[in-house]
Amino acid sequence: MTAEPRATADRRTFIPLDPSLAPPGTRAFRDAGGIPADQWHADQNGETLVPTHCCFCGVQCGMYLRVDRGGKVFGVEPRNHDINRMRLCPKGINAYQQVNHPDRLTAPLMRRSRDEEFREVSWEEALDFTVAEVRRIQQTYGNDAFGLLGGASLFSEKTYLVGKFARVALKSRHVDYNGRLCMVSAAGANKLAFGIDRAGNPFSDILLTDCLLIAGSNVGECFPVMTQYVWGARDRGASLIVIDPRETAIARTADIHVALKPGTDSAFFTSVLNVVIAEGLTDENYLAAHATGWEEVKAKAAEYPPSRAAAICGIPAEQIVQVARTFARAPKAMAWHARGIEHHSQGVENCLSVISLCAATGHIGKPGAGYGTITGQGNGQGGREHGQKSDLLPGGRSITNPEHRRQICEIWGIEESELPPAGTSMMEMVWQMQRREIRGLIGICNNPFVSLPNYQVVKEGYDATEFHAQFDFFLSETAANAHVVFPVTTWAEDEGVMANAEARVVKHNKAQDPPPGVRTDTWVMCELARRLGAGDKFDFPDSRSVFEELRTASAGTVNDYYGITYERLEETGGIAWPCPTTDHPGTPRLFEDGKTYHPDGKIHLQVVEWHPPMDPYDDEHPMSLTTGRTVAHFLSGNQTRRLGALVEQTPRPWAEIHPSHGFRNGEPVRIVTRRGSEVFPALVTEAIRPDTVFVPYHWPVPTAANALTIDALDPRSKIPEYKVCACRIEHADRIDEVPAPPVAPGHVAYPETQVSRTDPLPPTSPQGRGTSERS
Repeated sequence: MTAEPRATADRRTFIPLDPSLAPPGTRAFRDAGGIPADQWHADQNGETLVPTHCCFCGVQCGMYLRVDRGGKVFGVEPRNHDINRMRLCPKGINAYQQVNHPDRLTAPLMRRSRDEEFREVSWEEALDFTVAEVRRIQQTYGNDAFGLLGGASLFSEKTYLVGKFARVALKSRHVDYNGRLCMVSAAGANKLAFGIDRAGNPFSDILLTDCLLIAGSNVGECFPVMTQYVWGARDRGASLIVIDPRETAIARTADIHVALKPGTDSAFFTSVLNVVIAEGLTDENYLAAHATGWEEVKAKAAEYPPSRAAAICGIPAEQIVQVARTFARAPKAMAWHARGIEHHSQGVENCLSVISLCAATGHIGKPGAGYGTITGQGNGQGGREHGQKSDLLPGGRSITNPEHRRQICEIWGIEESELPPAGTSMMEMVWQMQRREIRGLIGICNNPFVSLPNYQVVKEGYDATEFHAQFDFFLSETAANAHVVFPVTTWAEDEGVMANAEARVVKHNKAQDPPPGVRTDTWVMCELARRLGAGDKFDFPDSRSVFEELRTASAGTVNDYYGITYERLEETGGIAWPCPTTDHPGTPRLFEDGKTYHPDGKIHLQVVEWHPPMDPYDDEHPMSLTTGRTVAHFLSGNQTRRLGALVEQTPRPWAEIHPSHGFRNGEPVRIVTRRGSEVFPALVTEAIRPDTVFVPYHWPVPTAANALTIDALDPRSKIPEYKVCACRIEHADRIDEVPAPPVAPGHVAYPETQVSRTDPLPPTSPQGRGTSERS
């Protein structure tokens, strides 16, 4: 390996780096203080190593994409970035394969009616048709009859454009994004309690804690590389508490595993707080100095003694006491949670109950002590910070705040009267599509036909639209139902930033040019805006130009990116916001001075009252269905279900059930909810509660977990209640077949990803103790 500095338009001088001090793959480049990592090249067979980050989850592992002499990505190597230290999960190892995959869309697809077949058309025809339909619908039914749905796997530059495009080019209030299905319960709780929406501590603080509580997160499968921090804490002697109805791989190693009934989290945490108070384990000095609402929270906790909560949660009362003592007595304790406690009609309240526990014990804002949320999507954090969420403007500004509106209108060069009011959430937009209040839609980086709950309602909503366009690089199940599909770049064919679960902004670098016929999402939005008469507001030749406006738009806000530049990100490996100036180091840990981002600087504790899930149990539906991810796949599976190694590892979904139901491994089990029924192979394991069944959600109908889930929403965050709905299980004769991913006209489904889909057995899996082995 040799260093070969190259001159670029914006950087023509470099600091030499001694390869003996920091050769690639041995030590983090930023630690050596040398040239940015993107100047390193392999000298073997013309190969180039391009440093970037994984496109999948919120850990954002560093990696190198291997580029051949012809400029094509052909492989990947782990990178010694301090997030992941040379580690990649199965998805990260295989991510590069999607870049030059034969299923890639390389020409716009179009049809004027859903009764027609798609045909490949020119960009001119696809853009003209789309703009004509936007104008027709808006002139007939009003601006708000057209909506836009973005995605939290887009770079932050593109999420910024999604919000601006909807409000300035479409002039519509209806914009939201698929992060609505991810972290918004935690976001709502964080804003209420702390006045800021992000994790309070970096991952590295986990290594310093004495007690780690993980609630509703299957870390070993959903965030595999994050387990290095868990093991590091354990090596120091830290206690581990896991709250999950399943004995996941991480729960199997815990000191305390609380297998509570789905939908009972806030009752559990309020009862833990009850014990902390009763045993005098609260930090009264901290509460008096740094919190409001404590007396009200304390009074509510008195209503949840362990005996009551144990009956609600279906666990021994002794476990509640044990968790309280372990967490409160630890010199330093941390709580991290994910979708398991957030995907509920009381998701915000669940998160608030965890915050109350941390605050009551004084475990806030210290090295090894604090609170955080593990982001699901790669840009789940950054994706909601700069305006594609229906109620937010760039910099986390509120769209209902007159001063915030004035500030953004000044930056965008529009009158305040031209800025639409707040819109509705993603699921609510689907209901509006059903009612024909929204007649047209553009979707970018999302696949609601797999990811949204209650599939039949989603299908009806999309079918009711008069026009639907979708941006994607593969033909997703949702795109296959559209009128126009725009072929856009993968993450490796453009540059931009993402903010990971720590709120650390990292830079992704372009590794290859896109295939002929493919455009960036930025180019498509700007070109549509130009044709809609707003081109002067969208004069962005590339991501860097968008980022410069984003920096300005965020300046002075809680979500301040102004001090972050592409150059600084390359030099440092990432900067945690807020970062107000270019000489500011960023803010990896919040609340160190005891102050929050509320005007009074205090934590605003909130009273939480547990209520049952929205889908009631009865004699016909006595069990709980819960859903989640598996290590080989990601979200709707539109990317991972096309990668052979990942399909071979996990070819299909299964129903994870307890042995007490009398099923044998691989036998057909029908799951019935009030939305319908589907048949899966049984994965029989003692690692799940007898009253609960688990199904991973990465597949479409007829094997879609989300054909069964309920579209009930949290009243504050509007997140769907994915993690619990009433069901029953039955013996069946035949397992539902997994469909092949959609492909463009004239393409054949990639055969290497199809072979193992017909395997009727569930995978041998790491779910936990007692999992049946395949024969």
